[in-house]
Amino acid sequence: MNKIAMIGAGSWGTALALLLARKGMPVVLWDHDADHVARLAADRENKRYQPGHPFPAELQVTDSLAAAVKQADCVVMVVPSHGFRAVYRAALPEMQQGALVVSAIKGIEIESGMTMTQIMQAENDANKRLQFGVLSGPSFASEVAERQPTAVTVAFAEPQAAETVQRLFSTDYFRVYTSGDVIGLEISAAMKNVIAIAAGICDGLNYGLNTRAALITRGLAEIARLGVAMGGEPQTFAGLGGLGDLVLTCTGNLSRNRTVGLKLGSGLSLEQALSEMKMVAEGVKTTKSCYQLASGLGVEMPILEQMHQILYHGKLCQDAVVELFQRDLKQEADVANR
Repeated sequence: MNKIAMIGAGSWGTALALLLARKGMPVVLWDHDADHVARLAADRENKRYQPGHPFPAELQVTDSLAAAVKQADCVVMVVPSHGFRAVYRAALPEMQQGALVVSAIKGIEIESGMTMTQIMQAENDANKRLQFGVLSGPSFASEVAERQPTAVTVAFAEPQAAETVQRLFSTDYFRVYTSGDVIGLEISAAMKNVIAIAAGICDGLNYGLNTRAALITRGLAEIARLGVAMGGEPQTFAGLGGLGDLVLTCTGNLSRNRTVGLKLGSGLSLEQALSEMKMVAEGVKTTKSCYQLASGLGVEMPILEQMHQILYHGKLCQDAVVELFQRDLKQEADVANR
């Protein structure tokens, strides 16, 4: 490719930019914070989010969104979900015809209930013939920057587009699989952060491994139930972007969302927990957006409902657990089982 635009110079955006630039790909890394970009340019390293990984010559930085996306064959969106629409809308006029646009964001817009690719479709300029997809899977940014073996999935409606992005990102330590289930991958990516906060709460309450295993399993059932209601394919939720990402985020010490849960389980308020965080924990906002989405679709999601009560109505963590276990007894069956 002639140029790849990486929109967002946080931890994940920087890790992906490093991956591509190390392959010899020309990458432009954008951030809205001019001071942050100036430090990146001076240090040739992201000392704030990915220290110890110098930028290859192929990696350039800018605070001009137009300059970043202009003539880019592939645009990778790595900005928080609550600011995604505004950034995409501003970038769209400068995107070239036929560009591949990849969302690497794990969230759902609160106001609309839309996933990131749905936002791009809604804002799209049809004359540009853009193709929209998503990249997701069990992938902590710091481990990708360290070249730890990692496997993810990229999904596009068009198989050729998915295969192009697959080849673009694949290396001898970063394996990429393809899928046609864009919505299923996006719902998995968003909801797993909600379940990860719940997992952190359980750990903060000093519950054991039994509890964690039950939470992950029933959390996956809720993710699949919502995903299928949105048009996703059931097999997606057993794959890297479903079960794989869920297990990683619920158990890994590098998980920002699990960390928020740990703080809540230990007795801190949500405000206190977030004030101690350096990076965004998408699961907090996603709890609200997914709760609204599930309610609108009539999808029953008990764990999500309790997380909404904890985060937005001050419910005690212990009370939420008791209420989950006092629900009517049921048969375990397929994803439709509540």
